[in-house]
Amino acid sequence: MSDPVPAVSVSDLPADAPMLDVRELDEWTAGHAPHARHLPMSELAGRMGEVPTDDPLYVVCRSGGRSARVVAYLAQQGYPAVNVEGGMQDWAAQGRTVVTDDGSAPRIA
Repeated sequence: MSDPVPAVSVSDLPADAPMLDVRELDEWTAGHAPHARHLPMSELAGRMGEVPTDDPLYVVCRSGGRSARVVAYLAQQGYPAVNVEGGMQDWAAQGRTVVTDDGSAPRIA
């Protein structure tokens, strides 16, 4: 049995927390947190040099499942990563700002 990954609820996440969004491009394009950085889970292994070195680094996806797997992987690599439970769905449900890069109406895809 593996150890549980470090996690934080959206309600306990600082508004300006350094976030890594691991959703796919279409999900990111539909809407994301204003200060998040994007690095899809599917590209992570080949782009490890782009992983932010923030301590802690909060990792988010749509609902928290993919980001939990990414946090487990990053922890094995020595990164101080924390899963954002509930993901962008909870982020938006709690009224936190969601933006798009092209100015279109944001949504969580």
